Amino acid sequence: MPLEVKKQERESAQGLIRRFTKAVKKSGILIEARRRRFFVRPLSDKSKKKIALRKLRVKEEYTKKDKLGLIKSRYGEFNR
Repeated sequence: MPLEVKKQERESAQGLIRRFTKAVKKSGILIEARRRRFFVRPLSDKSKKKIALRKLRVKEEYTKKDKLGLIKSRYGEFNR
């Protein structure tokens, strides 16, 4: 349902805007829009498992390279 605010007799533009913003806040349109904007669809069990397995694989690979001394520090030198 669209929100409609008509200008009353001898009402300034600022007054009209003030009434409009009050009506928008009262109707809850902004809250609903934010809720829909930031909605994240829940992941399926299969995709959660896939992501978890990939994280484990990457972590193992990183620790393996770290033990071999193949990972460089932020400053361009080797860790060891």
